[in-house]
Amino acid sequence: MRARRFLPHWLAEKVPRDHWESDAKFRRRRRVVAATSLAGAGMLGAGLSTKPASPAFYGITLGTAATWVVGGLASGKLHLGWMQYGDNLRRPIVTPVLTGVGAFGVFYAAALVAKRIPVLDRAISSVLQYADQGDDGLVVLTTLANGAAEEVFFRGALYAAVGERRPVVASTGVYMLATVATRNPALVLASGVMGTLFGLQRRSSGGIQAPLLTHLTWSSLMLRYLPPLFRDTDSGASATNSPNAEIRRSTSPSSV
Repeated sequence: MRARRFLPHWLAEKVPRDHWESDAKFRRRRRVVAATSLAGAGMLGAGLSTKPASPAFYGITLGTAATWVVGGLASGKLHLGWMQYGDNLRRPIVTPVLTGVGAFGVFYAAALVAKRIPVLDRAISSVLQYADQGDDGLVVLTTLANGAAEEVFFRGALYAAVGERRPVVASTGVYMLATVATRNPALVLASGVMGTLFGLQRRSSGGIQAPLLTHLTWSSLMLRYLPPLFRDTDSGASATNSPNAEIRRSTSPSSV
C-alpha cells in the first residue's frame, strides 16, 4: 500500500468494475492457462533452435503468438478496461501510448549506460542484432504480434487466473520465467521492469487495452532506435565470424 503513494493516480487508483465469475469458470480458466503456459513454453524452446532470419523462425514465432492468443481467449472472458478522465470513464488510449514513449526513453537512457559495460553490451547486442537480419516487415510483424499476444495471455488470462492475491507480482513472476527461455539476462530484466508496469496498468484499468498499447508503443520504438545504437559499424564483414555473431545466431527472442 505504501508503494502506491509514489505512483501516478492512473496507476494507483482502480476504476470501478465488476468482473465476478463463478467458481467453475475460474477453475476452468486456471486449467486453460496452465495448459497454454506449457504449450507456449514449448514453442519458445523450439524457436530458440532456429536461426532468426529463417522461415522456421518466423513460423514458430508467429505460432507462439497464436498460442498465447488462442489460450488467452479460450480461458474465458477478457476485458479492455477503462480509465478515469475527470468524471467520465473512457477506454485508455492516449495515456498508455505516452507511457510507452516514456518507458522507451528510460530504456534508451539505460542503454547508453549499458553500452559502456562489456557484459551488458554483449547481452543487449545479442538480442537487438536479430532486427537487422531477414525481412524488415516480418521482423516488425513478429515483434508486434508477440507483444500483443503476450498482453492477451499474461495480463489477460493469467492475471485473471491468479485471483485477488498479489496478481501483479504473480503475473510478472511468470512472465519473467517465460523470458528465461531466451537465456538472456537483459531480456529477463526488461521483462521484470515492463511486466510490473503492465501489471499495474492491468490492475488500475481492469483490462488489457492499456498494457497492450503501452507494450506495442514501447516495442516499436525499441525496435526502431535501439539496434542502430548497438550496431557495430567498425567491424564490417569480419563481425560475421566473430564470437558475438555466434551468440546472435543462437539467440531467438520472441519479441523485444
